[in-house]
Amino acid sequence: MHIKFLGAAGTVTGSSYVLTSGSGSSILIDLGMFQGTPDIEKLNYNSYEYNCSKLDGAVLTHAHLDHCGRLPILIPRGYKGKIWMTPPTRDLTELSLLDSAKIAIQDRKKALYDKDLAYKTIDRFKTMEYRSPERIGDFVVTMRDAGHILGSSILEIEDLRPNSEISKIVFSGDLGNYPEDIVKTTEFIDDADAVVMESTYGDRLHAEEDATAMLQSEINAVEESGGTLLIPAFALERTQEILHMIMHLKKDGKVKTRTPVFLDSPMADQATQIYGDYPEMFNIHIAEDLENGGIFAFDGLEIIAKRNQSHGLYYKDGAKVIIAGSGMMTGGRIVGHAAHYLPHEKNRLFIVGYQGEETLGRKLMEGQKEVLIDGKMISVNASVNTTHAMSSHSDQQQLIDWLKHIKNVKQLILTHGEDPARQALADRIENELGLGTIHQPRLNQELSL
Repeated sequence: MHIKFLGAAGTVTGSSYVLTSGSGSSILIDLGMFQGTPDIEKLNYNSYEYNCSKLDGAVLTHAHLDHCGRLPILIPRGYKGKIWMTPPTRDLTELSLLDSAKIAIQDRKKALYDKDLAYKTIDRFKTMEYRSPERIGDFVVTMRDAGHILGSSILEIEDLRPNSEISKIVFSGDLGNYPEDIVKTTEFIDDADAVVMESTYGDRLHAEEDATAMLQSEINAVEESGGTLLIPAFALERTQEILHMIMHLKKDGKVKTRTPVFLDSPMADQATQIYGDYPEMFNIHIAEDLENGGIFAFDGLEIIAKRNQSHGLYYKDGAKVIIAGSGMMTGGRIVGHAAHYLPHEKNRLFIVGYQGEETLGRKLMEGQKEVLIDGKMISVNASVNTTHAMSSHSDQQQLIDWLKHIKNVKQLILTHGEDPARQALADRIENELGLGTIHQPRLNQELSL
């Protein structure tokens, strides 16, 4: 087999791999958008180093934009096949692609595709269930639950016509921070000849923090100061986790029922509705909440649909919580809120997810007291706090535990991580598991297994 690494090779975003069988049959795994610094985002507009007309199929691990966001470029490049994914991923990816096309216009960015091309791509979607093998080209693909977001998948891929001892390869996709708050826990894989594994948090362990208690403290603080709590959140999974936490905090009387919570993200609202369509995908701890009227709704929750309503929040006095995207503060409505609220001491920013290098979120997380937003220097006088306990990615130990379970691994390929993270993970794996063949591919590199 051969793998060509067309994204997430030395970076956390832009996931895209082409896997070629011993017979020459090729399939695409993910085609994500590069996100983060301007230099990284420029990669979205580089030529795609593969002839897409030669692909026998495509498989999508999950609906995060850094895994699905470039799928529409397949169509004008001659791709004729289907794009396989789980049913929840199908619904969430449709939402992600249409929102991406809209946001590019609103933020005056160079668009990779328009809505028409997004719809043509969506027409190619075909669903498959977990643990139900499907033949795609000369491969048999089986999806397992990655426990990362709703519908996320680990891929077990068997080459029906191998020309070497490597015939079964596993792509981890993004592995969850198990046990997760909402979705089911990450599945373990029994055996594989080769593994392509993410390394987002390959150099660290998640802090032993109580994220719900920290969220309560942040809300209580603005309830006392009369300020605003900003929470930048990814529309898929992270927003739903936050809403679920606030629902419990209000139900248990730990925050005030009358404290308004504004969900200022139409995409996150639509994603939350999609989550409600798949209760069978939730973990067993959610069953009681479902019986008692839902897991995301509570008194004081208000959905902000239009941008003028978003700007209108500036004139609402008193304590309030605003949840808005994007999660790394690289665009979306959270950026405008940051410019308005960060200069004032009574306000707070609570960072709840991964922040890429040089993003606004990373700069604020690292304590910068002045940041550039829309061409203006903004003073940061608001309190800024962070929790790593809500990450939806496995940390270093969880990654090693997941890999350790897989028997007969001959080759390991580390992707989806910044170089220091994947090097630290490689060092630990080599020392503790004795696995010496560990690859760290670069962008557009092709590796023969």
